[in-house]
Amino acid sequence: MSLATLQNVIRVTYRLEVPDMAGASVFAMAEKIASDQSTGTFTALPNETTALKAQYAARVVDVVELGSVATPAFPRLQDPTGTRYLRGDAIIDFPLDAIGTDIAALMTITVGGVYAVRGLSGVRVMDIALPQAWSVHPGPQFGVMGSRKLMNVSDGPMIASIIKPSLGLSPHDTADVVKRLCEAGVDFIKDDEKLMSPTYSPLERRVSAIMPVIKDYEQRTGKRVLYAFGISSADPDQMMRNHDIVCAAGGQAAVININSIGYGGMSFLRKRSNLCLHAHRNGWDILTRHPSLGMEFRVYQKIWRLLGVDQFQVNGIDAKYWEPNESFVKSFSDCLTPIFSDLDRALPVVCSGQWGGQAAETYQRTKGALDLMYLGGGGIHGHPMGASAGVKAIRQAWDAAIQGQDMLEYSKTHQELAAAIKQFKKS
Repeated sequence: MSLATLQNVIRVTYRLEVPDMAGASVFAMAEKIASDQSTGTFTALPNETTALKAQYAARVVDVVELGSVATPAFPRLQDPTGTRYLRGDAIIDFPLDAIGTDIAALMTITVGGVYAVRGLSGVRVMDIALPQAWSVHPGPQFGVMGSRKLMNVSDGPMIASIIKPSLGLSPHDTADVVKRLCEAGVDFIKDDEKLMSPTYSPLERRVSAIMPVIKDYEQRTGKRVLYAFGISSADPDQMMRNHDIVCAAGGQAAVININSIGYGGMSFLRKRSNLCLHAHRNGWDILTRHPSLGMEFRVYQKIWRLLGVDQFQVNGIDAKYWEPNESFVKSFSDCLTPIFSDLDRALPVVCSGQWGGQAAETYQRTKGALDLMYLGGGGIHGHPMGASAGVKAIRQAWDAAIQGQDMLEYSKTHQELAAAIKQFKKS
């Protein structure tokens, strides 16, 4: 069934794992989940009528067996007798009438409750397909094309940087770094996710120090660099006060720690926001690091995009964190895959240990996609010839990648790239 024909159901794909014991199977577990998470319970009830189940019960659509393994995803469930563990992908349809279009209901019924089911030795939510009724959510206000317009970058990757160090820098010192980055030619600068409103750099003072630098650079050059301030707060009212401080000073973007503010906080903000919302997903990793537990980024990012994320950090090739390159490539593609239309795509932000040396592989593995932000921290600030050369080196690496030229060969006539390779390239 295509998304176009998914009108009255929400379709969820789970990767399930169960011990291979008498009566157990992936299909039986899928049936149990469908029952437990809709009309059923541990025993038959007189009011669970055929008519009620026909309208509101979840239904197993298909199960694809994936063989068995010797070790369960939950190690404590390891059976000493040598039991194997069956794996398979189960597709379950939940009636739209039973969930509606509320994200809390969706996450409670199709995700939260499933993790608690007895008898599972592993469970991972692989995908959620949503019917057109779910287009009621606002989605990105700016997204890919709006981000380009704010930065006045009509094509090619948007080159970005981040304020480092994120802890301890005063507003005045931060503004000095911003000035250097503007002069270096970046399109976008952001607060580190850890920088919100600490005592050494309160948000209001930081905004007052940085925005004159942004405006002065625009007046002199005609180019407006987009700066994203960290405005996250668990208190929605405080977050809106932070939002208003940025807007009043002429700011146009904000860094949002989405897991920290939650679905409700994001919904509250998006409905009132005039800022481009740059999502940092810190905390997501625990949901996904085990391949047989938790949730795929494909599922996770759909919810946040519906809530209004415009730009989404997705790590990058050879990132400094745990995530393998294959995971990054999928995450990148997920952000640019429409849910309902091209307008709900989020700009993927390639980050984490990027210096330009990963440009060619990024370009190749994302199939030539150029709707991306390429964010360098140490890869810009740590360039031996300074931040300006760091930005030039990244642009040169991308020029080489797009032209299909070998980076080492290209660096022979581009000294900034040559210096970056000598400084950052691993042997």
